[in-house]
Amino acid sequence: MTQALRPTTGGSLFATDGKSHPLQDTLMVVTLALGLTAFITCFFGSLHLLASWAGLAGILTGAYGQWISETTRERFGLILGLGASGIGFFLGMANGGLFGGLL
Repeated sequence: MTQALRPTTGGSLFATDGKSHPLQDTLMVVTLALGLTAFITCFFGSLHLLASWAGLAGILTGAYGQWISETTRERFGLILGLGASGIGFFLGMANGGLFGGLL
């Protein structure tokens, strides 16, 4: 029971195993930021380029982050970012796509 009272001294806020995961934490934060950007900008038709590219980048970084993630907290943040990126990507594609009529 003494181990339940011992504080965890891990280097990462999101690591539940007590180890530092700087790459996984960075990918999670980047995926969340790209997902939030894609999700917000997808509701504006004139920002479809930003929404679709941010969504695509968020999907790719989130997929790689899921592949190398080690803790449940990292996976939870990645899933939130992936969902927002997916919505932003698909609505951005519906409004004009990745190239916006350039091709």
